[in-house]
Amino acid sequence: MSSTLALTILVIYFLVLIAISIYTARGADTNTFFTANRQSPWYLVAFGMIGTSISGVTFVSVPGAVGKIQFSYFQVVLGYAVGYWVIATILMPMYYRLNLISIYGYLEKRFGFWSYKTGSAFFLLSRTVGSAVRMYVAVQVLQLAIFEDLGVPFELTVLIAMALIFVYTFKGGVKTIIITDTLQTFFLLTALVLTIYLIAKQLNLSAGEVITSVTESPYSKIFVWDWANKHHFVKDFLSGAFIAMTMTGLDQDLMQKNLTCKSIGEAQKNMFWFYVVLVFVNLLFLSLGVLLYVYSEQMGFPIPAKTDDLYPSLALGNHFGTLAAVTFLLGITAATYASSDSALTALTTSFCVDFLKFENRSEKERQKLKQWTHIGFTGVFIIVIVIFKALNSQEVISAVFNIAGYTYGPLLGLFAFGLYNRRPVIDKFVPFICIASPILTYLVEELSIQLFEFEFGFSKLMLNGFITFVGLWIFSSNKAKEVKENVLA
Repeated sequence: MSSTLALTILVIYFLVLIAISIYTARGADTNTFFTANRQSPWYLVAFGMIGTSISGVTFVSVPGAVGKIQFSYFQVVLGYAVGYWVIATILMPMYYRLNLISIYGYLEKRFGFWSYKTGSAFFLLSRTVGSAVRMYVAVQVLQLAIFEDLGVPFELTVLIAMALIFVYTFKGGVKTIIITDTLQTFFLLTALVLTIYLIAKQLNLSAGEVITSVTESPYSKIFVWDWANKHHFVKDFLSGAFIAMTMTGLDQDLMQKNLTCKSIGEAQKNMFWFYVVLVFVNLLFLSLGVLLYVYSEQMGFPIPAKTDDLYPSLALGNHFGTLAAVTFLLGITAATYASSDSALTALTTSFCVDFLKFENRSEKERQKLKQWTHIGFTGVFIIVIVIFKALNSQEVISAVFNIAGYTYGPLLGLFAFGLYNRRPVIDKFVPFICIASPILTYLVEELSIQLFEFEFGFSKLMLNGFITFVGLWIFSSNKAKEVKENVLA
């Protein structure tokens, strides 16, 4: 695929997104930006959340990782069911009851000022790093497909990519995101299905033969029972449950969309169907990975040292034809932008509500602060993406979950402690506990590897949350003032 064709497709794609943003931003105020006036249809939220959850990381890393870990990633997906059940039955009812804009407002009501600021700060750190890493995937593809041939340096590609997000989100915020993410999820799923079809066509496989090739392949092994393996079923299943709870239920990004639904009943319905579709989509991505490896083996295509590069190399190298290249470009762009645009909006929301005392300001002041915050986080994204390119040495999906294990752990510990007992904590010590917890998690993991050759893998998130929970218990007292009943779940 020529860089001219790729650039044309990209221009048309973003013109459509900008047109949607202009339409949805009519008459928008800061309440529209943050909550979409709580009028979003649940089915649009559920469908759009697929794109936000999948991201460009899943688009290239899950198929690529099949060669190393087979279908074992599906163990994590199975664990999501437990996490989403907790979100739908415990967390979301509490968020709706307290009428929250930022979900971290719960921590102030339950513990106090410093707990609230600490929780929000860890979200800002987690989502900024995680979403920047996801955005890095798309920027790499855009660089390879378009800008490298035009002599544009990677740093400028990053600037262009982030500027496009800013343009179509800065006015309408989450109201715009609900619509654009729905469109981008459609492109993502279309790209996935079309790619599988085109690879099957290259391999002369019928639909039935595709299913047989996948199920009979050694790459389709799901369950791992070697306890020393970091992908042992119990580790991955529990990790999936806690990853869902934290990276969805304790994450302002995805919860902000759920809180735009008209009622708690619609939000819960959204969560159920979101999981059902997510399971199916992940199975398709894993099946795509098998087909990519089968194709590479039959055609003698060398597997890249970095497996994230397998899908892009085959798709953009015209192994499956121009349609596949166009499909891949649209899919990776849609997947990553669906994740990154909502993250940018959520970061702006969290910072404005949690740190700038937004509720006490006039609408004119709110608009100005919201715009400058949006610009600021766009700049932070650019810096983090450039730094990550210089430092990254592992598959991106592993990097994202590795980062999440350290940054989301304190959030898990804070919410778990607040929801499952009535002990008040000594609020001023909470920031120190939450900073110490990731450090102790890292030390415990390193010691475990050296002494027992045991890797925590994705389950470090649970260890981190447990250490935070214990720290909060140590710095709490039954003699302190009684916790308000309406805050407890």
